[in-house]
Amino acid sequence: MLQTPYYLIDKARLLPNMEKIAWLREHSGAKSLLALKCFATWSVFDFMAQYMDGTTSSSLYEVRLGREKFAGETHAYSVAYGDNEIDDVLAHSDKIIFNTIGQLERFDAKSAGHTRGLRVNPGVSTSDFDLADPARPFSRLGEHDPERIATVVDRISGFMFHNNCENADFDRFDRMLSHIEQRFGFLIRQMEWISLGGGIHFTGEGYPIEKLAARLKRFAEENGVQVYLEPGEAAITGSATLEVTVLDTLYNGKHLAIVDSSTEAHMLDLLIYRQPARMEPNEGPHEWMICGKSCLAGDIFGEFRFPDALRPGDRLSVQDAAGYTMVKKNWFNGVKMPSIAVRELDGTVRLVRDFGYDDFAAALS
Repeated sequence: MLQTPYYLIDKARLLPNMEKIAWLREHSGAKSLLALKCFATWSVFDFMAQYMDGTTSSSLYEVRLGREKFAGETHAYSVAYGDNEIDDVLAHSDKIIFNTIGQLERFDAKSAGHTRGLRVNPGVSTSDFDLADPARPFSRLGEHDPERIATVVDRISGFMFHNNCENADFDRFDRMLSHIEQRFGFLIRQMEWISLGGGIHFTGEGYPIEKLAARLKRFAEENGVQVYLEPGEAAITGSATLEVTVLDTLYNGKHLAIVDSSTEAHMLDLLIYRQPARMEPNEGPHEWMICGKSCLAGDIFGEFRFPDALRPGDRLSVQDAAGYTMVKKNWFNGVKMPSIAVRELDGTVRLVRDFGYDDFAAALS
């Protein structure tokens, strides 16, 4: 049995997401790129590359990782490129997407001859949380003025619209895509390819994926473009757990269990978006608050129910520990970084990476 804490990626749970992505590719004509900002654990890239067309990135290092570890296309995007990065970004990418016209113009000469695109902000989104809303007031994410964008269409061949965020509502997606067509259609029809970004939760249970396929196909045919999607969460939802062990228990008005992990260090999004973790099973007569081992007072995974009272040594599985977890893990408090393990389709589990003191020391100076 592996020593906790560790992230466990289960290929049998990853596979259904991959199969839905492959189905959507076949029936819509849209290509699918893994968003590395969400999931960059390259030990399963060879498996995922059988079902996807490549990767999309948010930084130079993600561009390099995609090119080196994931077969297929490598799209480069960043909110801003530095002078010291642009040559490497171009060398490791098939397409480069600029966030602003200013960046396009700044690197016009260097990127000439490269396939280039521009991020467009349609001014609408599905985000219910301001922190993650790409269309929030005064947003820096993309150009928004069609007339200004029209002045550079001769220098680019595609647009990237990324305005969905955990959108599980097809009708809402459909309305927003219609808004994009109405406002930017005359520009879209001058392009060769359009990326609609990520945040479309089409691998979720009950999602009308047939309607999505038909809508994407119609969008592509009517506008004469190749459509790209950039699934992050949709690609890996439900595919990994964070395995932890109870270290201590106490009672302070509630039953508390302290585990050998930390939300701030290992599942940061729980704190950022003020959400509880998911625990399975979550049923039984005993209610416990599961707490992290860092010194942060609010380092709490949530409150859950169990068949029996928890004791030191008990193992727990925190669900949905793939997206925006491993890519955000950190060394706060010097808490041991979770190892990474993969469960193969035949049920065998292999340890692919362990982290120790030398990794902690190397991250500092």
